[in-house]
Amino acid sequence: MGADIKALRTSIRSVDNMLHLTSAMGLVASSKIRRANDAMLKGREYAEAVKAMTDRLTASPECEKSPFMRKRHAGSIRLIVIAGDRGLCGGYNANVFRLAKETITEAEANGEVEIFPIGKRAFDRYHDGSEEAVRCEGYDAAQGRALSEKLCRDFAAGEYDRLGIISSRYLSMMTQEAAIQWVLPLERNPDIKESGMLFEPSETAVLKAAVSEYVFGVLMAAVRESFACEVAARRMAMDSAGKNARQMLDDLHLTYNRARQSAITQEITEIVAGSGG
Repeated sequence: MGADIKALRTSIRSVDNMLHLTSAMGLVASSKIRRANDAMLKGREYAEAVKAMTDRLTASPECEKSPFMRKRHAGSIRLIVIAGDRGLCGGYNANVFRLAKETITEAEANGEVEIFPIGKRAFDRYHDGSEEAVRCEGYDAAQGRALSEKLCRDFAAGEYDRLGIISSRYLSMMTQEAAIQWVLPLERNPDIKESGMLFEPSETAVLKAAVSEYVFGVLMAAVRESFACEVAARRMAMDSAGKNARQMLDDLHLTYNRARQSAITQEITEIVAGSGG
């Protein structure tokens, strides 16, 4: 009986420590939620603006000659995979990696796949570790612009055929989903008609200058939204873990009290029996 009580005490301390940890991580996530959501909304707004700009340009028949709109057979692709910097956020990272695996498996049947990971978890999974991880939190405009320019330059040179971004979409505080967005080649939006605008020096020249900004806007919006998803997922995971830990503590305390009561009863019985002898 003494061994059982000692084991229960150890379990209670362990669960109590875990409760303090989950509470602290939940508070940290809560403190980041508003800032992350503000950044996400600004990223969405900018991405929508640059998309509207490219939609106007791709509506021009002249731009169909652009290498950025050239239709290519299924071949080599480049994937930007955005995951979290840390774990303990429910299925957030697992959902991204599951979609990435499905996409890679399908694409490898037709050509090569090159991964550009953003977020420490994605970096650990898809990189050999010889370089410093590119973190999602704090991913700045200079990093995004450098990657966007390289991807556009390589695409125009024909080094790969499609560019996609696998990231998480923020549906609500409780719901996030992994999704893929194909960025290049550009496609004409059938809902946008030719505007009749005059572009100088030409539509294709303006599109060439604008496409890097478009990729940059979409990339940064995906990074910001993914980080907001990570923070929200961690907050919900820590809330759930804290709730479970409190329930476990209640059950352990109840079992402990019963064990203590049983031990005390047995001691009293033994004393009474001894005195009666």
